Amino acid sequence: MPAVVDNEKCTGCGSCESSCPVEAITMKDDAAVVSDECIDCGACVDECPLEAISME
Repeated sequence: MPAVVDNEKCTGCGSCESSCPVEAITMKDDAAVVSDECIDCGACVDECPLEAISME
């Protein structure tokens, strides 16, 4: 299951985007968007300073 972004917490800092090894996260309208290319590695979860991303 791909990572899930809590848009209430996400500020669009881009740290998750730069940490994704498969480029499955992009920034759109100052929020992270996770594509179906996500491999469930959790790198973005570990990198997010606001804990706005989770693996569900």
